[in-house]
Amino acid sequence: MSNLAPEAKQFLRSTHSGILSTHSAKFDGYPFGSVAPFVLGHDCQPVILISSIAEHTKNIILNPKVSLLVFAGAEDLQANSRLTLLGTAVKIEKNDADLRARYLRYLPQAASYFDMHDFAFYRINIAHARYIGGFGNMSWLSSDDFFSTSVDSLLAAQETAIIEHMNTDHAQSLIAYCKYFHQVEATHAQMLGIDSEGFDVNANNDKDAKILRFDFNHPIHDAQSARAALVRMSQLAKT
Repeated sequence: MSNLAPEAKQFLRSTHSGILSTHSAKFDGYPFGSVAPFVLGHDCQPVILISSIAEHTKNIILNPKVSLLVFAGAEDLQANSRLTLLGTAVKIEKNDADLRARYLRYLPQAASYFDMHDFAFYRINIAHARYIGGFGNMSWLSSDDFFSTSVDSLLAAQETAIIEHMNTDHAQSLIAYCKYFHQVEATHAQMLGIDSEGFDVNANNDKDAKILRFDFNHPIHDAQSARAALVRMSQLAKT
């Protein structure tokens, strides 16, 4: 495993949109770029929801080898971190209730797409990646650097219940996390997703909203270990 792998993986988990490049079916030999919102599955592989009539989908059907570029900040793109993923796009089950719920928590504006028959989920199985974390801080990475070996299907099945519990009964704890770990003053905070390595919170105040990433010190695998990790964080946030 590359020594930049943990940093690259944390960076990927903090992003939710990028530039998808496919092989053009219409113009042979040319790459075709398009914007691509995505949600990471519990295996840390990007999942996109795309229409069969879209140009990039037609390209994927002909050649599933794709590239996904994710980056942070627009002020100085060459100075900021970025990650280029090379992988294979594979069509997966659109009616997976847990994945659908997870996708819509991050991208609620896509709700109407599920009622359209021509939209489907595609997972990008990462094969290689190029991470640039800054000047002189770069490396090629492999699929093993990203795939979450600690993935537990039980956590994926319990995710919605965990999130509903946190958002209903522990909203103040989420606000405290934002302040203590990110120095963000939020008037409202809502957990969006939780995985073996951390969780995401949509933090709102009177001015704007942003998604904050929180990393666990140790991997969790189910609701019980998630509760223990979140309690420890609450104790820290109260100090």
